Amino acid sequence: MKKLLNDPRSVVQEAVAGFGAAHPGVVTVSQDPLFITRAEPPRTGKVALVSGGGSGHEPLHGGFVGYGMLDAAVPGPVFTSPTPDPIAAATQAVDQGAGVLHIVKNYTGDVLNFETAADLADAEGIAVRSVLVSDDVAVRDSLYTAGRRGVAGTVFVEKIAGAAAERGDDLDGVAAIATRVAERTRSMGVALRPCIVPHSGEPSFELDDDEVEIGIGIHGEPGRERIGIEPADRIIDRLLGPILDDLPFESGDRVVALVNGMGGTPSMELYIAYRRVADVLAGRGIEVARTLVGDYVTSLEMQGLSLSLLQLDDELLELWDAPVQTVALRWGR
Repeated sequence: MKKLLNDPRSVVQEAVAGFGAAHPGVVTVSQDPLFITRAEPPRTGKVALVSGGGSGHEPLHGGFVGYGMLDAAVPGPVFTSPTPDPIAAATQAVDQGAGVLHIVKNYTGDVLNFETAADLADAEGIAVRSVLVSDDVAVRDSLYTAGRRGVAGTVFVEKIAGAAAERGDDLDGVAAIATRVAERTRSMGVALRPCIVPHSGEPSFELDDDEVEIGIGIHGEPGRERIGIEPADRIIDRLLGPILDDLPFESGDRVVALVNGMGGTPSMELYIAYRRVADVLAGRGIEVARTLVGDYVTSLEMQGLSLSLLQLDDELLELWDAPVQTVALRWGR
């Protein structure tokens, strides 16, 4: 294993400390318990947004803390959910009297620990609502979930729910917007090579040099099938077809399209993938209204990518375009 680290046992704490030191105008870091909040506190009376999960998926979630998105992010150990106590502490820290929305990816540990944290917050008089993200169409159940996994479509939920909170929607209204985004988002990924988790020093799964895993999860969970390597267009078709068929997406739809790198994929290859996505969608009469191409929800240094589509309406597009100022997303302010 070759990694730029000191001690695998302190990798998350050191990475979060470095993140806070690098972006003092955007975020503030609490080390004990460990969570990240906005450097500029939100206004009194605004609904607060909290998300989190295992580390190793950066910039998710800390990179999306800031104006127009999250008020706090809670990083757990690599690929492992944070415990309820730091989630509850982050919830208390950002509550502005209007309640807090938890945005939770559908993994068993995340779901259970956020539920417990919500109960702890409720005992302190803080109203909490939760929205579950389960956008991965690859498999119905997995090693870590009952139901579909929550993957890169989480970015859509955090951005649009954050914009709804900034415009002054109440807690039920922000939760309803977040739920609508989650219901209209579909994703699927592929891995070409595995990542190595720091504390184990071993690949998270095994692939032969001429194999790829279709429908991989962001922790290296198995997908739909393992096949021989194919040209990029054919691989993209294998991902995009199930996404389009699942909602389904139809001619006349407008979408936000995300081509998301898993941490070890060059931009050149991501844009080759986007070229195919754009061609296929145009052929189906689907308008790409907005686009993201890059590393937004990674799996350490895994080589691969995922595709996500959000079916838009006028309100969701307006909220997507609303100003945002975070480390990983920034426009309009």
